[in-house]
Amino acid sequence: MTRSTRIGIISGAIAGVVILIVVIVIAVVLRLATAPPATGTRDVTTSDVTPLTRGDTHVLGEPGASEVTVVEFLDFECEACGAFYPYVEQLRKDYAGEVTFAFRYFPLPGHGNAQNAAAAVEAAAQQDQLEPMYQRMFETQAEWGERGSDSQADRFRGYAKDLGLNVTQYDRDVASGRVADRIQRDIDDGTALGIQSTPSFFVDGKLLQLTSYDDLDTAIADALERRSR
Repeated sequence: MTRSTRIGIISGAIAGVVILIVVIVIAVVLRLATAPPATGTRDVTTSDVTPLTRGDTHVLGEPGASEVTVVEFLDFECEACGAFYPYVEQLRKDYAGEVTFAFRYFPLPGHGNAQNAAAAVEAAAQQDQLEPMYQRMFETQAEWGERGSDSQADRFRGYAKDLGLNVTQYDRDVASGRVADRIQRDIDDGTALGIQSTPSFFVDGKLLQLTSYDDLDTAIADALERRSR
């Protein structure tokens, strides 16, 4: 092989590498140019397969007339959820008739009675006493929360009696696979939607990044304004 031939081969190889690099750079630039921008919220109702709500998702009170819905993924033993509870109750009053407020179960594994509490609320829902048990859990959280593995199931059964539930049915429901599966569906959906902590709020399909209580009110007001345009 002559010297000129070797030089020609090397030059051709270098040119091929340069062309390949150029093609890769162009592809990356085009991909970045068409990728959606990262924001503080994420529209899960249009971009994800997992539904934000299902047909059996619990609505607190009556649905609002607007299409704006607030969905909270919560843990009844979570202190932050307990802190948000009175604020959410006030927002329900402030936006009564306008906004739909719903919640989904998301008991965290680090809370020893979160699953028991969720099961008690779901069992109460089977007897149309969802909201009274939901409220009782948060209003008494300081009495039973943070007890580690010390089961509070008997206490929750006492709440069922206080609310006038059929205790025989309650006992059957709270231990049933149907109730456990119902709670697990919420957990699975929340996990698929990227939930890692509680409370996590979605307003009008967008997951909020909260820095204060007022952020939730602001998000609701903004959603209503957008819908009214």
